[in-house]
Amino acid sequence: MTTIRIYPPRWYDGILGRFFRVAASGLLPAGWFRNPLPPEAQRRPGPDFPALEVISHCWRYSHMLAYQLSSFVLYPPTKLRAVITVFYAEEDTDTARLLAFIGGHAVPNITWNWQPLPKGQLFRRGIGRNRAALVTKADWVWMTDCDIVFHKGCLDSLADRLRGRRDTLLFPRQERTTTMLADSCPMLQKGRALQLVDIDTREFSLHSRDRAKGAFQIIHGDVARAIGYCDGISLYQTPADHWCKCYEDRAFRWLVGTQGTPIEVDGVCQIRHIEKGRYHKGTLRSRIRSRIRRMQE
Repeated sequence: MTTIRIYPPRWYDGILGRFFRVAASGLLPAGWFRNPLPPEAQRRPGPDFPALEVISHCWRYSHMLAYQLSSFVLYPPTKLRAVITVFYAEEDTDTARLLAFIGGHAVPNITWNWQPLPKGQLFRRGIGRNRAALVTKADWVWMTDCDIVFHKGCLDSLADRLRGRRDTLLFPRQERTTTMLADSCPMLQKGRALQLVDIDTREFSLHSRDRAKGAFQIIHGDVARAIGYCDGISLYQTPADHWCKCYEDRAFRWLVGTQGTPIEVDGVCQIRHIEKGRYHKGTLRSRIRSRIRRMQE
């Protein structure tokens, strides 16, 4: 029997999205939309050898995810254990092939955790993040994106900063980024081959961050298990028929009542790119979005 999936119309999605963006400005009490936060004094302090879960989503971005996953193989941690969780759709065959290839590498202190989702659930990033947050066994959870690279010394320097902490939300104070790369860039083309790939950090420039935004949210494990990730906001837990703009990180900061605390973490790098994988290449929408990103750069 064929399953008929009914998704909310985009106009309804847009209205509800605007409502929660306004609510996240402080218009409504955050406690209406989440369970109580565990008091800081009752949280387990970061242990000497912490457990970390890194959570990312991938839809048609395997050429960038290749760099992220390769970084765990090439620069494995020695001061923490990490579970690497990737949500993906099996229809994305390039990503599925990459995960099978990477999963064949046994890496000290690294556990691979591939999580297939129906496309409708994958397209709403909050669904996978919430599912992982509620069941994680880690001391800390890093919500990230698949274009972030955890380069040499990254995870070990993070382990040093996490020791003894009970903060709700942390983020790296600095990151290194590329310029906006076209799809024809050799770096992106290299990522399409089924191989381990590494970056040249000399091609990246240093930038500061001012909040725990998007791919840079490091959440205390006790907080994640208690409230999930926007678990009480139905919009961010509803499947969609298209990749949704990622506003849930702002809602999450509202729910936990903080923009996050900056910490010094080495080797955090981001590959910035003009063409979005969620838009079909060559379509009018894809060309318009690429033009906007070039203008922003």
